[in-house]
Amino acid sequence: MRGYFGIGVENLKTGVNLGTLWRSAQCLGADFIFVIGKRFKRQCSDTLKTYRHIPLYEYETKDHFLKSRPYNCKLVGVEIKEGAKNIHAYNHPQRAIYVLGAEDSSLTFLDKCHDIIQIPSNYCFNVAVAGSIVMYDRKLKEK
Repeated sequence: MRGYFGIGVENLKTGVNLGTLWRSAQCLGADFIFVIGKRFKRQCSDTLKTYRHIPLYEYETKDHFLKSRPYNCKLVGVEIKEGAKNIHAYNHPQRAIYVLGAEDSSLTFLDKCHDIIQIPSNYCFNVAVAGSIVMYDRKLKEK
C-alpha cells in the first residue's frame, strides 16, 4: 500500500496501554506511534523490542504535536461522538495520523481533525484495543 500512517494517544494514562498499542502497531504495519502529554511511567513489557522497529514520538503539548505532524497528512480522531463516521464504512486516507483520547478523557482538539471515526460498541474500548481495531480495519481495507 502506498502512503503511511501513525497512531497515538493524547494524555495516555498507563504505560501498559502504550506497550500494547506499540506492539499492535508493529504487527499491523504502522510507521510510527506517538503520545501527546505524558502521565505514565515506562514499563518493560515489550518482548518484541518494538522500539527497534517503530519510532515513538513524544510531544509535550497538543500544539507541539499539531505543528510537528507531516505535511498533507490527514488527522483522524477516534472518538465516540455524535456525527462521527462508522469505521465499517470509512475509507482510510493514504496518509493518516490516528489519534485517540486517554482512557479517562476525550480528545481536546477534535476541531482540528479532518475526520472523526468511531467503533460501534455497547461500551468504550480500552484505548490500546481501540487503536488496534482501527489499525486492523485499515489493514483489511488496503488496496
